[in-house]
Amino acid sequence: MERADFLSRIARFFRSHRIVGILGPRQCGKTTLARDHIATLGNEALAGNGHGNGNGNGARVHYFDLEDPEHLNRLTDPKLALESLEGLIVIDEIQRSPELFPLLRVLVDRERPKQRYLILGSASRDLIRQSSETLAGRIIYLELPPFTAFEADDHNRLWLRGGFPPAYLASTDTDSMIWRKAYVTTFLERDLPTLGIDFAAGTMRRFWMMVAHWHGNILNASEFARSLDVSSPTIKRYLDILDGTFITRTLQPWYENMRKRQVKSPRILFRDSGVLHALLNLPDQDSLRAHPKLGASWEGFALEQVIQMHRAGAGECFFWATHGRAELDLLIVQGTKRSAFEFKYTSTPKVTRSMHSALEDLKLDRITIVSPGDGDYPLTENVRVAGLRTLARESLDAVRARPRESGCIVRGA
Repeated sequence: MERADFLSRIARFFRSHRIVGILGPRQCGKTTLARDHIATLGNEALAGNGHGNGNGNGARVHYFDLEDPEHLNRLTDPKLALESLEGLIVIDEIQRSPELFPLLRVLVDRERPKQRYLILGSASRDLIRQSSETLAGRIIYLELPPFTAFEADDHNRLWLRGGFPPAYLASTDTDSMIWRKAYVTTFLERDLPTLGIDFAAGTMRRFWMMVAHWHGNILNASEFARSLDVSSPTIKRYLDILDGTFITRTLQPWYENMRKRQVKSPRILFRDSGVLHALLNLPDQDSLRAHPKLGASWEGFALEQVIQMHRAGAGECFFWATHGRAELDLLIVQGTKRSAFEFKYTSTPKVTRSMHSALEDLKLDRITIVSPGDGDYPLTENVRVAGLRTLARESLDAVRARPRESGCIVRGA
C-alpha cells in the first residue's frame, strides 16, 4: 500500500533539514516507507547490507539496521564508519544506539556537508532524549502511524484488526489475531527491556489488561496503583512508557476560564484498536459486536483516525468535561483553529444538552458528530453529522489536491 502523503512530507522535510526522523511503533511500516523513499531517488538499497548503492548518477544510499549484529559491528567505531560516506544514510532502530546522536550533530555541521540522514525509531523523542538535546534545529520528525482510515479501504477490517500492516493484511481474522498476540508478547518481553525498562513482563501485562478494560475512561491512578500494589507515580511512569512507544494515547483535559468545575484527569486509550481487541480476546466481528466495550472500542478507533486525518500532535489534542457531565470527546487546537468532535456508534445520532454546553462554554463554531458509514448532513446550524468514511474521503481528497513532491536526491561529489 503506497503511502504517498508520507513520502511527500519526507521529500519536503529534506529541503530544510539534514536529518529526518521517522518515529512510530514497531511494525508500523517505517522500514518500508524508508525503502519507498529510496526508490524515489532512483536507488536500490539491499536489505540490511550496510553498503552504499548507486544509480550511476552520483546519488548513493547507505543502510544500517541496528538490530543486525553485522551492522552493529560495523558501527563499533561510528565516526570511522560514517564520516567518509556521502549521500543518504539510513539508520534503522536508532533507539538502540542513542549515543549516535552527538556524532550526527558533528557530521552534519561540517562545511559543505555531503550527507543526509534518515533515522527510524520505535520510541518517541522523549524516550530518545539525546536527539532533542543534541540535534535541535538539525532534525525534523515525522510520526508514522499504522494504516489509517484514509489509506485502508475496508474500515470494518481496520477497526477489528487495527492498522499494523501484518495484522490488517493477514489472510484471515485468525491469522491476524495470532500476529497481534505475538506482537504484544514480543513487545513486553523484548522491546521494553531494550529501552531500559526493567519492569517485570507479568506486571506490565496485567497493567495492559487493566488499561484495555479502562479504555476510553478517565484515569484513576490510585485505583490502578492499588490493584497492582505499586505507587501512583509508578502508574504514571508506566503510562508515559506506553505513550512514548506509541501504544496508548493519554488524552489531556482542556481548561477554559469559566465557573464550572472541570475535569482535570486525562483519558487513556489504546491507539491501535487491533491491539486492544487482542488484549480483550475479540478475534472476529461477531465477538466484538457482542462485547460490552463495543461502543468504547469504536469511539477510540474513530477518535484516533480523526487525529491522524488532522495531522494533530499530542499537544494539540484534548477532551473537555465538567463535573456537571457536560463533555466533548475531542478538541483539536491548531493555532487559533478549534475543531470539535463527538463520536457515536449509532446510525441516528442526536444533539444532546452536553453538546449545547460545549458550543456555548468553549465558544465553538461547530461540532462534528462522527458516526459509522457515509452520512453527511446537518442536525442544527452548529452540529454536523459525518460518517467516518465521509471524513476519510475528504482527507484523501485534500492529500491528492496537494502538489506532488519530487524525490530529494542527495548527490555525491
